[in-house]
Amino acid sequence: MEKRALVLGGGGVTGVAWEIGLLHGLAERGLDLSGADLFVGTSAGSVVAAQLTSGTPVAELYARELADTSGDTNAVFGTRALLGFVVAGLWPGDRAKGRARLGRAALKARTVPESERRTAIAARVQRDEWPAARLLVPAVDALTGEVRVFDRDSGVSLIDAVAASCAVPLVWPPMTVAGRRYVDGGVRSAANADLARDYDRVIVVAPLTAAVRRRDRPASQARTLPGRTAVISPTDAALTAIGRNPLDPSRRAPAAEAGRMQAAGEADRVRATWL
Repeated sequence: MEKRALVLGGGGVTGVAWEIGLLHGLAERGLDLSGADLFVGTSAGSVVAAQLTSGTPVAELYARELADTSGDTNAVFGTRALLGFVVAGLWPGDRAKGRARLGRAALKARTVPESERRTAIAARVQRDEWPAARLLVPAVDALTGEVRVFDRDSGVSLIDAVAASCAVPLVWPPMTVAGRRYVDGGVRSAANADLARDYDRVIVVAPLTAAVRRRDRPASQARTLPGRTAVISPTDAALTAIGRNPLDPSRRAPAAEAGRMQAAGEADRVRATWL
């Protein structure tokens, strides 16, 4: 029996909204991806994966995005954070050392308290139990740069894992999980699509596609997978709706609506890959 995987990449609060809108639009066309055998959720994608596997109908998740514009309006994925990702991505030799350099800078950065961020994540995820479906949530150890992939056998709570994967370095604080501090799973890869390498049919939903190294881009990772794959990223119209700051909560509704509209043009490709 063929195994299916849904990979959900990072992209801030607007990425969450766009992904949910896209998934809702696909479900409206008879393509419900919530029955995947594996979910890989990175950063914003971990929020969506946790919500999608909770049993909450995707139509309800979509309605929440339209109604809720809460969030830290002062949070900006700025030049300093972007430069940090670039340095980590270009680091020669042992790439964990480049990630650790960014992680150590994040540990020194002045941000909000960890408790405040965990509360914000908990409000989005709303449950702390891992789902029955297999869910992988990558994050990066802030001190060593090593990648940790959390799952239900890791002995940590779902909210802690998602909070760690969403800890954008230099914007949000590294999150403590089982005594270690972690930063965003997107420091390794925007989508970590290679974690679905053992699956036959893989849909990669990637709000962010840029990477310093081509091999780290979602489409490049997808091409290395042995199964049938499709990568969906925002169209130009969707990018306009999303805006320039992926952490701007006022763009949640436009991003969600854009994702739903984009689903019409993606349905045939998804159907050919998934079914």
